[in-house]
Amino acid sequence: MIPAITLSNVSKVYRNGTVALQDLNLTIGEGQFVSLLGPSGCGKSTVLRLIAGLGKMSSGNLYWGHSQTKQRLAFVFQEAALMPWATVQDNVWLPLKLAGVPKRDAEKAVAETLQLVELQEFEHCYPRELSGGMKMRVSIARALVTKPELLLMDEPFGALDEMTRSKLNSDLLDLWQQKQWTVVFVTHNIYEAVYLSNRVVVMAARPGRVVADVAIEAAYPRTEEFRTSPLFNEYCRQISHFLAQAARSSPEETPDSRADAMTDVFHVA
Repeated sequence: MIPAITLSNVSKVYRNGTVALQDLNLTIGEGQFVSLLGPSGCGKSTVLRLIAGLGKMSSGNLYWGHSQTKQRLAFVFQEAALMPWATVQDNVWLPLKLAGVPKRDAEKAVAETLQLVELQEFEHCYPRELSGGMKMRVSIARALVTKPELLLMDEPFGALDEMTRSKLNSDLLDLWQQKQWTVVFVTHNIYEAVYLSNRVVVMAARPGRVVADVAIEAAYPRTEEFRTSPLFNEYCRQISHFLAQAARSSPEETPDSRADAMTDVFHVA
């Protein structure tokens, strides 16, 4: 595995004293699809924000595999956060516009990206004319138009119905296989994590740290058959077990017991 990102002994303490992360260690390989799973408040989104440079670590280090990765990352948030007064085309153009690329020069890149997410016929529509799933496709297109190497995704499909979510999961995997991005994906959904990922990293309740790192050894492309297979169900049971353990972790643990817990990271292949 060639590392794309390495977080070494990373801690994050907020001004109010909340310890969001404590001595977190995680290495993500180039081209991997890694999902972060854990109880609410365990620091999953904080990890993404630190990688993106949207926050500062209290201690520890973040290492980049090569210099370009840091410069070529894109972030997809929970909410599509589209400009309601702008067309789909102009929403996707936004990051290029902020980078100083004139609209005329960006038209080809925007059109190609809309085709990737199957929205080429909706470029002149406004967000109010789109379904929830289509809005999220626009948000993803806005991230992809910059041609990233690293894609950070913070529960992008959490508010969608199951059918739409399932379709976007499959579409995202197709794009990932085409483009070979490195993806770090935050979710609360075990089934989504297993279906998408080649690694599922389970984080414990605050203070956040890695307690299990499960390799999902199932071939791509993944189909509906995989979702109903014994292998899929076994991975889901395994991760559910680790997640239940993580949820039982308590901030009232003693320092000694917490230190012991942080050393017991399960690497499952």
